[in-house]
Amino acid sequence: MTVKLIGPLLHLWFRLSRGLTLGVRGAVIDQEGRVLLVRHTYVAGWHLPGGGVEAGETAQEALARELAEEGGILLTAPPRLHGLCFNDHASARDHVLVYEVRHFKRTGRPRPVREIAAADFFPLDALPEGATPGTRARLSEITAGLPPAQHWRAANAREDPGRPELR
Repeated sequence: MTVKLIGPLLHLWFRLSRGLTLGVRGAVIDQEGRVLLVRHTYVAGWHLPGGGVEAGETAQEALARELAEEGGILLTAPPRLHGLCFNDHASARDHVLVYEVRHFKRTGRPRPVREIAAADFFPLDALPEGATPGTRARLSEITAGLPPAQHWRAANAREDPGRPELR
């Protein structure tokens, strides 16, 4: 119960205390074509692992930290930047850097922690029920080699309100 209350309060504090928020998400795809997804304790659905970039931290450092914390993943080579999405569903100031991660080592089976209820690998062609639209869209872009949508919830660049030239 406490974690379910702390998460929304932290999000509210971040919204009020920061002019712009920057987060990272990693599409961690293994050699078997499976992707790591996490289910949070404070929001519904399956998501790409990630979180906020802290003061004094690079985006890649934040990604490495979040992947280790949420999925027991150790990067063994630099991730590839897929793109930057405006996540106006979360707030009017939230931006997310999305990385493709193909070179990594598992340091152990992901286990639930304070903010993560579950973490597991799923086949890209059989994502779990509850995988969010933004998660599905970013994975579709990455696997098809498409450019990223500018808005997190856009299903693809052609549906993106930030990309009228593609409509």
